Amino acid sequence: MAPFTLNWGIMATGGIATTFAKDLLNDPSARDVSDVAHTIVAAASSSSQSRAEAFLGDLGVPGSPKAYGSYAELVANPDVQIVYVATPHSHHFQNAMLCLEAGKHVLCEKALTVTGSQAKKLVAKAKEKKLFFMEAVWTRYFPLSIKIREMITSNEIGDVHRVFADNSIDSSKPDGSLTFPDDNRMVNINLAGGALLDLGIYSLTWVFQTLYHLQSGTKEKPRVVASIDKYDRTGADVDTTVIVSFAQHKSVAIATTSLRAASDVDSKGTAGPAIKIQGTKGEIQVMGPAYRPQQYRVIRKEKPGDIEIVDCPIPQDEARNWGQGMFWEADECARCLRDGKLESATLPWEESVVMMEVMEEALRQGGVEYPEVITTDVYDPNSPLNTGKA
Repeated sequence: MAPFTLNWGIMATGGIATTFAKDLLNDPSARDVSDVAHTIVAAASSSSQSRAEAFLGDLGVPGSPKAYGSYAELVANPDVQIVYVATPHSHHFQNAMLCLEAGKHVLCEKALTVTGSQAKKLVAKAKEKKLFFMEAVWTRYFPLSIKIREMITSNEIGDVHRVFADNSIDSSKPDGSLTFPDDNRMVNINLAGGALLDLGIYSLTWVFQTLYHLQSGTKEKPRVVASIDKYDRTGADVDTTVIVSFAQHKSVAIATTSLRAASDVDSKGTAGPAIKIQGTKGEIQVMGPAYRPQQYRVIRKEKPGDIEIVDCPIPQDEARNWGQGMFWEADECARCLRDGKLESATLPWEESVVMMEVMEEALRQGGVEYPEVITTDVYDPNSPLNTGKA
């Protein structure tokens, strides 16, 4: 039987779009997948058509993909089934709504939005239009993540009561400033810059997929306490710690993120695990980076000193010498659309909304404020965020 092939449109042409598109071009058989496949049929840059043409050309996208100089043209293309929204998260609400209003399925990069209200409105629109919609938290779809969730569900480490998770980079200078220029998306308040929405979401991803996602029945929302240090040059958060507690489930987690101190100083794993999931029978340690882990360790109380080490390498397409791991979330999109599902069971709409509400509350407690143009939950097709004027 021929695989179900999903036709993609790529919205924006920056680094993350390039990484995702390269993964779409990988031969699915390189990851032992034969039931779904992917085709890039169009790409758009809000700055110019020539930039979109260069994006497609540099990637060597086969066939005759269309290049557009506006997002409106992209979502009007009848051959595009699903749009990958790869714009800054400040733009996600307006951009994703543009796609949904045009009748396109959507895979939207993380963080899904800037506010919980925006996330709820996107979900409501997807439901109204009967369209597939998913937040692109790619780590959720790694075989490593799936295996760890299965281990927790099967009670291999007992009842999980505590999780520590960190995703941080060191971009500091001796004078206290950062290596990023002030207009860089990582620290630019106009682009919803800061550590939490860009990096800390992966810390929270490990908290949520171990303590929230696996709850049975009605999910318990967490209590949130946050501490934030803001960057004095822009007002973005640079060091953020979020404590989430689930009183009914007797569990608590600490999620940390920083632009001033790295999770792993020398990038060789000497700092220990980036994530620790502690249960009554033992713990699972996940080696970083939190967004792209390739090894976990299991320590069981019944076997003191016996550490089980499991390597989970990212499969590579040997012909292209490439494989980042984003293809697994793309495969999930294809299977959901093939099977008539509007949301992924691995990251349901409701869970993306709750995660967004937790981050919004943490930023509120830390006094981080963003401009109204990126926090409004009123859709405007002529917004500068949709027309490339922002």
